[in-house]
Amino acid sequence: MAPQEVQSDAQWDTLYIDGEWRAAAGGETIPVENPATREHFADVPAATVDDVDEAYEAADRAQDDWAALDRAERLEYVEAMLGLVQEKYADIVSLLVEESGSSQNKAAAEVGITLADFETAIDVEPPEPEQRESAFHSDKTHNIIQEPVGVVSVISPWNYPLHLTTRAVAPAIALGNTVVVKPAPDTPVTGGLLLAKIADEAGLPDGVLNVVTGNDEEIGDHVSGHPTPRVLSFTGSTAVGKHVAGRAGENLASPTLELGGNGPFVVTEDVDVEQAARMGAVGSFTHQGQVCISINRHLVHEDVYDEYVEHLVEFAESLSVGNPADPGNDLGPLINESQREQMSNFVEETIEQGATLETGGDGEDLFFQPTVLSGATNEMTAACNEHFGPVAPVVEISSDEEAVEVANDTEYGLAAAVTCNDEDRAYGLASQIDAGMVHVNDHPIQDEPNAPFGGMKDSGMGRFNGEWVVEKLVEPKWISVQHEERDYDLL
Repeated sequence: MAPQEVQSDAQWDTLYIDGEWRAAAGGETIPVENPATREHFADVPAATVDDVDEAYEAADRAQDDWAALDRAERLEYVEAMLGLVQEKYADIVSLLVEESGSSQNKAAAEVGITLADFETAIDVEPPEPEQRESAFHSDKTHNIIQEPVGVVSVISPWNYPLHLTTRAVAPAIALGNTVVVKPAPDTPVTGGLLLAKIADEAGLPDGVLNVVTGNDEEIGDHVSGHPTPRVLSFTGSTAVGKHVAGRAGENLASPTLELGGNGPFVVTEDVDVEQAARMGAVGSFTHQGQVCISINRHLVHEDVYDEYVEHLVEFAESLSVGNPADPGNDLGPLINESQREQMSNFVEETIEQGATLETGGDGEDLFFQPTVLSGATNEMTAACNEHFGPVAPVVEISSDEEAVEVANDTEYGLAAAVTCNDEDRAYGLASQIDAGMVHVNDHPIQDEPNAPFGGMKDSGMGRFNGEWVVEKLVEPKWISVQHEERDYDLL
């Protein structure tokens, strides 16, 4: 079957397994809608467990030959995929806007960091082979080499579907692994089938990249608990991540998990308050707040609290909400009804608990207005839960010690930020916050290819990017060589 087209009106109703576009074994498809217009976007295959098995079998068959290729040969394919993403940049931006409800700016930024994912995969090399002398025998050497782990599973989310799939796929294949991708049902095209199309057009050998789309309840457990893969990359909620990791662990597959967050933003009393509130607005409202590293809680010193709330409200009310196909709109829709209902419930409960609604709190259809809640405490619903929406609870704090205590009073530890005029003081605060990533005098929506991305506590295991993800995708092998005959005695 011919490669799929990238344009938004393309047919996406076939799986990509072993280099072929094929219908799902059961012949069923799943409708996908544009969350802004609620119009039909695509029909994608409803894969069965048999389809999943075939995908893993294809990846397993392809593994040895792919790993045996010289690294330079593998990188030619990765470079070809990079070139195709660059070539189709505008079409891919449009797909992200239509399928995921991304604003034009967010979609463009996502394609940009996807390009960086490929570039980093090309640049970062596995550790060089190493030779060591035996600790016990003078005529013996140890050779330590790195080999690909094998088949890698990638289960990707809907909020940054292209980037959060590519950041695992690109280094995995560059390092000699083969991959099976199961994208989120809300974004199966930009989270999987689009990359399959790119791989197909780049001439990637059969079976190196396989994509199966389908409902989580039908194939989710079969993917996460499949006996073939050696590594499972998952991005999503903590509750689902724990389940997925447990399933993978039954087969001794190593999980790399980026899970939920409840990011604090500490604002001290010595800052430019308007600039701090601008940072806070970007950190809470980017992509409608549907970012795991967004600001969930604004922890603001009492001396500047009222002024900060005032400026945050101004910024929230300056943002336009509507169909992201219109470049004049800053924010698009929430991804689905479930997310929309959850945001409404979180806001209502937090107001009932004593917070004040300063602005927002409602919207039409899947659109939700940027929301600011003053008088919040760390125990209120919108503050103690990870919320995936444009909601900014503002908590008053009176000291650095209280700021750290409140920031750490959560089971999560993904991303955080501190803004303070004194950089040494800010760095000291940052070092005390229990999070895998803390940003000083900037918002926390940061992801750069030369820094480790991941969390602590219930926010995940392992790290993405650069040499940190390499550690998960290759494994050491020890080959010892005895050079001279020696006498042997029973040990």
